[in-house]
Amino acid sequence: MNPIAQELNQHIEKNQPIIMEMLSEMGRNLFFPKGILSQSAEAKQKAHKLNATIGIATEAGGIMHFPSIMGAMGGLKPEEALTYAPSFGIPALRKAWQQAIFEKNPSLAGRTISLPVVTCGITHALSIFGDVWVNPGDVIILPEMMWGNYNMIFGVRKGARVKTYELFYPAGGFNLSAFEECVRREAAANKKIIVLLNFPHNPSGYTVSAEEGARIADILTDVAAKGTKVIAVTDDAYFGLFYEKETMKESLFTSLCDRQENLLAVKLDGATKENYVWGLRVGFITYGAKLRGEAAPVYDALERKTAGAIRGSISNASHMGQTLILKSMQSAEYQQEKAEKFAILKSRANRVKAVLADPKYQEAWDVYPFNSGYFMCIRLKTVKAEALRCHLLDRYGVGLIALGEGNLRVAFSCLEEKEIPELFDIVLQGVKDLS
Repeated sequence: MNPIAQELNQHIEKNQPIIMEMLSEMGRNLFFPKGILSQSAEAKQKAHKLNATIGIATEAGGIMHFPSIMGAMGGLKPEEALTYAPSFGIPALRKAWQQAIFEKNPSLAGRTISLPVVTCGITHALSIFGDVWVNPGDVIILPEMMWGNYNMIFGVRKGARVKTYELFYPAGGFNLSAFEECVRREAAANKKIIVLLNFPHNPSGYTVSAEEGARIADILTDVAAKGTKVIAVTDDAYFGLFYEKETMKESLFTSLCDRQENLLAVKLDGATKENYVWGLRVGFITYGAKLRGEAAPVYDALERKTAGAIRGSISNASHMGQTLILKSMQSAEYQQEKAEKFAILKSRANRVKAVLADPKYQEAWDVYPFNSGYFMCIRLKTVKAEALRCHLLDRYGVGLIALGEGNLRVAFSCLEEKEIPELFDIVLQGVKDLS
């Protein structure tokens, strides 16, 4: 094992040895290299005469660039967009995002969490999480209705065993009974379990109520207290897009991050959907734990291991993307812009609910509960989802996503309000065509 990794492990072992038992084999061996990066950083501070350390090109005292590239960047400077960002992420952005986490989750006040590490979007954050925490054969618990890429990331790439539970009760609402049964069954059979919590949920568009969220946290805390190592990872990709009063408005991360020593909370979030910048690929990984000793050495070690995984895969996330996000967050119009876009999406979600309340749809499908995010789903009663999807596409030019045999996902996020009634009428006509 590299001596730097050994040193990081010693810091973790001293202040919370349980976390060492949770790390994957790769996670234990990960470190952030000193080598070229540390020498370049040292030269940046001290090489006042000549600096020939870093692998970029300079010209006339500045960053070498094509004017055609910079001309398309709307006033950004070459050093804000073209140079390498740190593998940890731009320091100012990391601090700004951490502050935003506290502001969006008031229950975190007075608690200590890690500084977020920047990833290349939340999909990359999931993959890096897998590197640091998931061994082949580890159990990861997910609802049976899930984003398909979870299986690719954890089942295929990491060799984890995916265990599922029914997401909803037949009458609606998060199926706490199925969730608890699955968690306790796997906890009894395994020394470590990973529970992935995705709210707002993709594909259903459901977020748990405050009561449901509290019960989820209590179940995981009780299982951890009885000796099972529990890693609770929250995929908060659509965080903040909560449209109903009863919906839990804070991340489950806040309910989990310092509840029990055997329980580690990991928050994955980002600007991707929250700030409508899908192609800029800026996500974050943040840690929260109940520690026996000092917090700073443990979080620093975890941040360095996470940054080491990033360094060893993509090196760093886009400097330009990070700069644009930071400048937007620092702008005077930022909160107003977020409120305006939220209002549009909430209005669309409410329009979907109003349209689907019409009894004419009842014989064709049931509507899964939804109250947040970008999506909603319907459960077809008389036709197969894939056959209907293809029919709608070929005959009517309407595109939806088929999930399993009987579910269709509708992304109302990309529909204008006036288009919503027409969409569901066409889907109904498609069902009649096939029936």
